[in-house]
Amino acid sequence: MQIVLSELCLVLLMGASGSGKSSFARRHFRETEVLSSDFYRGVVADDENEQAASKEAFEVLHFIASKRLAAGRLTVIDATNVQAEARRPLLALAKEHHVRAVAIVLNMPEALCHERNAVRPNRQFGPHVVHNQMRALRGSLGKLAKEGVRETWILRSPEEIESVQISRAPLPSNFKNQSGPFDIFGDVHGCYDELCELLQKLDYQVAPATFSATPPFGRKALFVGDLIDRGPNSPAVLKLVMNMVAEGNALCAPGNHDARLVRKLRDGKGTETHGLKQTLEQLANESDEFKKQTMRFLESLPSHLVLTDGKLVIAHAGLPAKMHNRSGGRVRSFALYGDTTGEKDEYDMPVRLDWAKDYRGAATVVYGHTPIGRAQWLNNTINIDTGCVFGGSLSALRWPERELVQVKSHAVYAEPGRPFLIEETALSPQQQHDDILDLQDVGGKRFLETRLLKRMTIREENATAALEIMSRFASDPKWLIYLPPTMSPSETTKHEGLLEHPDEAFAYYRREGVQEVICEAKHMGSRAVVIICRDSEVARQRFGITTGEDGVIYTRTGRRFFNNANLERALLHRLCETLTREHFWEEFSSDWFCFDCELMPWSAKAQELLQNQYAAVGAAAQASLRSAVATLEKTSLREGGEDALGLLHSMRTKAERAAQFREAYRHYCWPVEGLEDLKLAPFHLLASEGAVHIDKNHRWHMETLARLASDELFIATPFYIVETNDENSCDKGVRWWDDLTSQGGEGMVVKPLEFIAMGTKG
Repeated sequence: MQIVLSELCLVLLMGASGSGKSSFARRHFRETEVLSSDFYRGVVADDENEQAASKEAFEVLHFIASKRLAAGRLTVIDATNVQAEARRPLLALAKEHHVRAVAIVLNMPEALCHERNAVRPNRQFGPHVVHNQMRALRGSLGKLAKEGVRETWILRSPEEIESVQISRAPLPSNFKNQSGPFDIFGDVHGCYDELCELLQKLDYQVAPATFSATPPFGRKALFVGDLIDRGPNSPAVLKLVMNMVAEGNALCAPGNHDARLVRKLRDGKGTETHGLKQTLEQLANESDEFKKQTMRFLESLPSHLVLTDGKLVIAHAGLPAKMHNRSGGRVRSFALYGDTTGEKDEYDMPVRLDWAKDYRGAATVVYGHTPIGRAQWLNNTINIDTGCVFGGSLSALRWPERELVQVKSHAVYAEPGRPFLIEETALSPQQQHDDILDLQDVGGKRFLETRLLKRMTIREENATAALEIMSRFASDPKWLIYLPPTMSPSETTKHEGLLEHPDEAFAYYRREGVQEVICEAKHMGSRAVVIICRDSEVARQRFGITTGEDGVIYTRTGRRFFNNANLERALLHRLCETLTREHFWEEFSSDWFCFDCELMPWSAKAQELLQNQYAAVGAAAQASLRSAVATLEKTSLREGGEDALGLLHSMRTKAERAAQFREAYRHYCWPVEGLEDLKLAPFHLLASEGAVHIDKNHRWHMETLARLASDELFIATPFYIVETNDENSCDKGVRWWDDLTSQGGEGMVVKPLEFIAMGTKG
């Protein structure tokens, strides 16, 4: 016997004690897939035959079964399962997790079960137990379908059991092995000309007369459904999409309009509203065979599509994460219609629940169904039904590029049930839902997947501390697109009298295989991240800032750099003027920028630190040492002696060092009374619209940003390139550093020339 199981299902093994369920499970399933009631009795009571522990054992079994099903794992229940009350909680689990429940029944002869139990020392119970189980089993066989068991296989002899072969079939929605690239098309609704135009815009070879379209090499088209109704040529759209699917050039999910047409073609049921009457009139000119092909095609479509190893989901009305790659009526209903409150709005339309605002799944969900004026992202989901049939546009999302391509509708073919255009002044859906932090998004131990560092762990206690600080002190989080790391010191040098020296930095990079480094003169200021927008309207559209601000300057920890808002605005205004003069907006096709900078003087941010720590230490040292030196000088003159002279020399040396200490920090401090007292040294152009500039090396960043020094408020940072494997080049780098420090400079920062460098540890 061949048993074909869905790749994800709940398998109930049914049979009396001694029927061979556990042996069958070991033979056909992985050990981790099988949950045995006997095993969990042993877990909770140290005795697999302790019937008094059955309640607790099944509680544990049900809990683990729930966790496996939630994780998308096939689960096998090895228990008698002959009574309806035993099956009921298991079938409820299957329904809750949207998986098929199936039964494999081992309906063995009762005498065989007695015979097997007789030779098993742990199965010494009266024959009435097996007899009652057999009676319950046979009484259940006719009821399983009504209870919710989707398929049942009955094995009636050891020979049948021996002949069983089990295979697993992927769910209809499982296209995980297809990774694209894809072009995902929104609701077409019979707009054939616009569909052909959009396909051509995406470089498909389109033959409208023969209803064919061939994608560029390697790409495939995906359709979110609602191919028909309301538009001028639904049959042509059907022919084109059906041909593309048949040729392997497309996949399609069904829409609610497509499902209504199936019911009408199959049994004539359903009202001819919402454009269906128009579609039927258009189909009247087609052959009966085409109508049958259409019905078979639309019936065959899976409720949704799961692609690229589960990272991309296509569903007509969207789909919450718990329903991805699941089956059942509720999954199909949600994928076709979404979720509603049961109420009607002022346009007599269903009030829909916004599932996307609570979506937290890892997969990107692309959907349509509800027409909108602009396709915009919300929590890794996007609605691409931009109302072509209502005079809007037909949209396609390129994946994985995440680029939206559109063509305008040629006409208004139907009037929408409710206005769907989004005002240009409105915030994006993501911005509308970003005012309140959902603690579940950030609390507890979390893992971040990054392209460069793969998986990073954020421990719960670290997240808690960071949230506490950010909630009390940080700027508006909508601005905080970047928080810089601190710099790592080099090894302590072996050069006498020095803490650090370039030799150790060059040697470190040489060992890591970095052949070129850039040495940048160190500005002794404070790290500042500057985000500047061309105007407050850009800040609203791009960042969701509605307070009229056009930029922000914040510290390495996300705090506002200035307490004086007027000073911040003046600096941003000056930067905006300089960017305009240097043509940055046009050159980068961007109306906003993010810079990593050093802002001077150090005292502009660290005044409190200077007063309470550095200045206090310097003042105390100077006062105490001046007094100590004066006293020792008098003592030495009066009494002499080597001990007094030695101590006097020591105190004089300390006094000199204390004076040097004060001079060192005073070099970086001066009063800030206005804008002209500040200096800003940008050294990274981190981001602009559509670009994160880590693909350019540091020379590019330094030379590009040096142009801003056309305004004396901004500083071009001196730099020097060193080849780490060239001794002469390294020596020149050391001499450059000597020149900087001998002139009172702080020294230099040494980085790989490339923005991203791979070393021995990543």
